[in-house]
Amino acid sequence: MDKRNIEATREALLQAAGRLMTACSDPSEVTSRAITKEAGVNLAMINYCFGSREALLFEVFSRLQHEAEQQNPVFRSIVQSEMPPKQKLIRLHVEAMNMMLKYSKYVKAITKYALLSRSISASRGSLPFIQAHFGGRKTEQECRLIAYELSSLHELVLLRHEEIKAACGVDLTDERVLLKYVTDHVNMFLGE
Repeated sequence: MDKRNIEATREALLQAAGRLMTACSDPSEVTSRAITKEAGVNLAMINYCFGSREALLFEVFSRLQHEAEQQNPVFRSIVQSEMPPKQKLIRLHVEAMNMMLKYSKYVKAITKYALLSRSISASRGSLPFIQAHFGGRKTEQECRLIAYELSSLHELVLLRHEEIKAACGVDLTDERVLLKYVTDHVNMFLGE
């Protein structure tokens, strides 16, 4: 298969998975067979192009997240603001978590992959703000670990947010509660 065909197949799989995730009521309905049938490609192409169904769904969500961030002026205004880096980090995490709550089907479908298979060395959106906050007092590796820990904690909490609400009374769909939750955890990792 030549490079153009591989790219066309990748794109067909991404589009098909996106359509199916949008239409489903439960992400477990979006099986590899359903995706490849929708895309009109061989079942083996998911593993060939992405490595796994979960990696494919993670890529679909990453694109969706990027598009939402580009279209949402709040993200841009936070980044361009004069707020201290820690405040930017808090506001960005609140906005990202709100978006993930909106797309909770994806959270259920990709969290295990994101926590266990995503590259730890991959760039994290939080990293520059954490580095700016510490101003050289921590190494890049230490800051990268904090970014990974913070994003992983938030992903896991979002996956279980309904159980957390029932068991702990913490309703992350309430904007004030979410802001307090994020602020507390950013303070825990970055210090008061």
